[in-house]
Amino acid sequence: MIFHFHIRKWMGRMRFLLLFVVFTFAMYHMLLMVTRFIEPMPKNTEPAGSAVKVFQSENASESPKVSMGERLKLFYWIGE
Repeated sequence: MIFHFHIRKWMGRMRFLLLFVVFTFAMYHMLLMVTRFIEPMPKNTEPAGSAVKVFQSENASESPKVSMGERLKLFYWIGE
């Protein structure tokens, strides 16, 4: 069995592999930039300007006592 080692052929393969890695890296970073551009704004940030945040978390002492079964039934009924 004779192995033919062709330098030009291996150089072509190495060039292809190098270009493949470089273009893959560039494509990955380009997709990251696109993802950051189209990503929606975070929902739980403080409002700016004259906006008012309507949602207020419930305090356990102020909310009426509701049994766990009632809360579960309400959750399955309206999703809250």
